[in-house]
Amino acid sequence: MSASMLKKLQLNGYDIVQVNFGPWRVCTHNDRLASFNSREQALAYAAALPGYRARARRVPGQAVPRPL
Repeated sequence: MSASMLKKLQLNGYDIVQVNFGPWRVCTHNDRLASFNSREQALAYAAALPGYRARARRVPGQAVPRPL
């Protein structure tokens, strides 16, 4: 039995991941955006995307804060 090999980088809030020498994937927490054969291509793609920041979840019935 062999262990999985995981390589993970972060750039602009995106995860760049490679598992078991497969393709490099650019992901958010919930979505896989693209796959690439080289790390350089994946990094260039992630660098070209706008910065990612997870949105806060809205709780039903909670008041929305208004700017002053």
